[in-house]
Amino acid sequence: MTAILIGTSHGTDDPAGQAAVRALLDGVRAARPELDVREAFVDVQQPEVGEVLAGAMRDAGDAASDDAPVAGAPDGGPVAVVVPLLLSTGYHVQHDIAQAVAAVNAADGGASVAAEPLGPHPLLVDILVDRYAAAEAAHGPFRSDDAVVLAAAGSSVAAAATAVEEVTSALAQRLGRAVTPSYGAGAEPRVPDAVAAARVSVGDVPGAAGPAGAPRVIVVSYLLAPGYFLDRVLEAGADIVTDPVCGPAGADKADPRLVQVVLDRYDAAV
Repeated sequence: MTAILIGTSHGTDDPAGQAAVRALLDGVRAARPELDVREAFVDVQQPEVGEVLAGAMRDAGDAASDDAPVAGAPDGGPVAVVVPLLLSTGYHVQHDIAQAVAAVNAADGGASVAAEPLGPHPLLVDILVDRYAAAEAAHGPFRSDDAVVLAAAGSSVAAAATAVEEVTSALAQRLGRAVTPSYGAGAEPRVPDAVAAARVSVGDVPGAAGPAGAPRVIVVSYLLAPGYFLDRVLEAGADIVTDPVCGPAGADKADPRLVQVVLDRYDAAV
């Protein structure tokens, strides 16, 4: 029986964001040809994770013999693993995905599990460092008095902010400079407020970029792909905003490190 990985993202109306997530799952397929990799969503797009998971278990049941229950994958692990393509825990992980797995397991005898979200993970910090370096290469050397803000999607779940703070601390250590966490929703400070505060800290006027040679506010996007939250970050008043974790829009292939994070979560779940 083929094991099934269900990559479950938030969902977006942004075509570039949709393409980035598809490229990520294509990368997972290329790295693990033996896996049946399927796509699902918790919001905005279809199909929903519960629908995809139920279909996966039906397919697994059809593949099994008529008189044998769907007990697990060939290695003894679960038949299906839902991997949240989300950078931290939150309502979608703890409610939407957890409930979908529980409902399907109640019907099929418990042959599916949910993996941990993608972050925090050391490879994600490596990627953020590279996104920062790419922005610096494009915009000229960053100054020691430039301010750096990390922008995450945010959640009202306390564990999500804790995870973002862990990534912020690791990024600050790697960059050798202070980094302030901020959020698009659910937690404080919100990205525009953090940018405005950073603007004041570098001696500028809130909401206005300084003159040439003045300190700048740099936002590191701790967001998976283009979409609603990245659009709001781009409107938050920073001088420079890095590409999201998936990389620049239109990239043909997913960052192999991000593919590895997905597979690490899958492997840990099984």
